[in-house]
Amino acid sequence: MDIIRKQTVKRSDPEKHPGGTPLAKSPRMDLGTEVIPKERYTSEEFMELEWEKIWTKTWLLGCREDQIPEPGDFICTNIGRESVLIVRQKNNEIKAFHNVCMHRGNRLADEGLWHAESFVCGYHGWEYDSDGTFVDIPDLNTFQQGKPPCGGLAELPCDTWVSFVWFSLNTEVEPLEEYVSDLAGHFEPYHFERMAMTRWVTAEWNCNWKAAVDAFAEAYHTATTHPQLKWYLDDFDIQIDLYDKHSRYLIAFGLLSPRVESVGEIPPPLKFLLSDAGIDPASYEGPVNGIRETVQKHKRATQKEQGKDFSELHDDQLTDDYNYLVFPGVTFNTHSDDLMLYRHRPHPNDPNKCLFDVWMFELIPEGEEWPELPKHDFRPEGSTRSLGLVIDQDAANLSSVQAGMNSSAYPGLWLSEQEIRLRHFHKTITDFIEN
Repeated sequence: MDIIRKQTVKRSDPEKHPGGTPLAKSPRMDLGTEVIPKERYTSEEFMELEWEKIWTKTWLLGCREDQIPEPGDFICTNIGRESVLIVRQKNNEIKAFHNVCMHRGNRLADEGLWHAESFVCGYHGWEYDSDGTFVDIPDLNTFQQGKPPCGGLAELPCDTWVSFVWFSLNTEVEPLEEYVSDLAGHFEPYHFERMAMTRWVTAEWNCNWKAAVDAFAEAYHTATTHPQLKWYLDDFDIQIDLYDKHSRYLIAFGLLSPRVESVGEIPPPLKFLLSDAGIDPASYEGPVNGIRETVQKHKRATQKEQGKDFSELHDDQLTDDYNYLVFPGVTFNTHSDDLMLYRHRPHPNDPNKCLFDVWMFELIPEGEEWPELPKHDFRPEGSTRSLGLVIDQDAANLSSVQAGMNSSAYPGLWLSEQEIRLRHFHKTITDFIEN
């Protein structure tokens, strides 16, 4: 059954906040209608090609700056078959290194958040300073050839952007500022530095990393996979913007889906939206599809008493989800009061598996105490612990999707216009592989 547009989402006027997040719709791209071959999700050969041409060539997300606030604080993060140390320096700068001793290849740390004045290899005791340089090599006089000429740990490009630390496995990578230039000015008005990290979860999923990316890059699946959201958001009138490497969609919260035939009273999800903004649902007398604008006006009017500053945000950013894909594998779900960030990481050797990271952040009102950083919560394959209803619903699909992609009867992805971000995602993959 075809969907019929019943409403046009009212979007913010960019003239009100000319310096805010860019609102203009990107020019339309003709990306064709070809099937996306399933081998991109199932083939070990294609996985190796991605590793060579994408994961070892692009900028990758490492951590939040405030996860390593003091000199000697470091995080160890794994990506594919590589492992990386991101270390706060004595001069407060941040550096990144391959997590490998230059003697016999032993890894120096396990994945997680740590502190060390120096790195000492647990195999033979080789020691490195926090800047990666050699401190001590036991029995150096027995090495006829002397110290390795590298001088210490292998350093990697490392930089910060919008409160996060990024690194690259490519020592000749373009500057981070150029890599994310499409998104210049998009995130800054949210002031992520005012948001505290409240959740840090890693789950092993039985699907290719791109299948996980896909699940959060289109709203076509919402009506079937997340039926409860039809009472909360418009899953059809969505602004989709395709940039050079990255993309986004703007999805209106606080509206009924056009798939809803009628409603007698305010649905519970919209009552929650009202009460969460400080409005008693019983006092609201307007139309159901006026709730979004009412919440926007109320949050704008009461921001100071809430200890919050939304002055750089557009009105629709006070309710809506601005969902970004930073290529290759980071999803930003940006909201005025919180950020839900998903990091999609490839498995070291199996195209049918991936690591899915959930990082949650909440805006802390001015003057309130910040919570302690959350502990890393690892969910191994088969874990039944919930990641939240919406993510659980997506996860339930993905293992079945991956199994189906391995069927001899299935040629590949047959995509609609609602899934244009997936087609753009694969175009970007092709561009990196061919160039």
